[in-house]
Amino acid sequence: MWTKRQLIFIYDVIWFTLTAFGGAQAHLGMMLKNFVKKRQYISENELLELNALTQILPGPSSTQTLVGIAYKVGGLPLALITFFIWILPSTALMCLAVLSYTILGQKEKFDKVLEYIQPIAVGIVGYAAFSFSHVVLKSHTAIWLAIGSLFATLILRNAYAFPILILVGGIVSSTIQTAAEENSLRFKLFSNINPRKIAYFIGVLLLFAALGALINRTSPFSLPIRLFENFYRNGIMIFGGGQVLVPFMYTEFVEMKGYLDSNQFLSGYAFQQALPGPTFSFTSFVGGMTLKNAGYSFYGQIMGSFIAVLGINLPGLILILFIVPFWNDLKKITRIKNSLSGINAVSVGFMVAAFFLLLKPVGVDFQSIGLVIITILLLQFTKIKTPLLILAGVLLGIFI
Repeated sequence: MWTKRQLIFIYDVIWFTLTAFGGAQAHLGMMLKNFVKKRQYISENELLELNALTQILPGPSSTQTLVGIAYKVGGLPLALITFFIWILPSTALMCLAVLSYTILGQKEKFDKVLEYIQPIAVGIVGYAAFSFSHVVLKSHTAIWLAIGSLFATLILRNAYAFPILILVGGIVSSTIQTAAEENSLRFKLFSNINPRKIAYFIGVLLLFAALGALINRTSPFSLPIRLFENFYRNGIMIFGGGQVLVPFMYTEFVEMKGYLDSNQFLSGYAFQQALPGPTFSFTSFVGGMTLKNAGYSFYGQIMGSFIAVLGINLPGLILILFIVPFWNDLKKITRIKNSLSGINAVSVGFMVAAFFLLLKPVGVDFQSIGLVIITILLLQFTKIKTPLLILAGVLLGIFI
């Protein structure tokens, strides 16, 4: 039986899902505002700890953080319900975009709307970076780690830089803050880990990789099986959230395998940027378009969207639900606890870097910069909600 608090949480998740524009960086700021300061489902420290945990795990960080909050509020059932509420709306819309792709062919009108929406989205990211940095950067070490990760991200422009920088941030803060003695709790903790769960996690990948290799390429089941393996494997490899997802997807599915062309890929990504919800829902478009281009029917394209979203999210969902139950023990290990401040500081650097990187495609002109600045100021000094800003951008694109 659901408690009143849990039912209110479900309502808040639905509202958050429909209003969570701006990607993972903006989502975190909204979680801090809605789930911590407004409702107090968890404390500010617990949210920061969950965010740090998702940064050291592969997968969609916003999804993992939200599911982690739900687990703390109502256990596994509420966590699973929250997961589906969070992913279904944007996933369904991205699947619909595949089924009616010719609508996106109205490029002139579509681009006009994006001309206003994208700077607003960048402003939302900038505001989230400012809010999060104000909470996290409380020491000289944290400030220097944030600055270092910012410049490293802008210079390296490599997906593998994210897990390396996260590791460095954790090691630096742990080394500085941890005394010579180590908490013996680690032995108790790791003795509780069930190796069979790890075997199942890896076994899913190996099973579908083997099926994809062995099944006849002319079989109608061949491409869907290989597609699931591709997305599941990427779900294990992608650290750093949505900003890492797109270059991974483009390299593998456009440049290497030619499942869809660059115009289709970029149109789908642009459409996703105008939607609330997880950035990883973009995979719904990639999966559906892959099967569309391969000649699959209406239902086959829906299956492609479902396969992609399930494959990319499953590793991260399994990991967060596997770790959160004993996270209270895990964070008591001195070195791990002390690494969290460094990991969060590095995350601030990622957020600021994402802000600057997103400015480039938007364009550095008076209109774009003005919209970015106005968005940040409105979010900081007024009670105007994010969806109203996005709606304003859509209306400007349509009527101006």
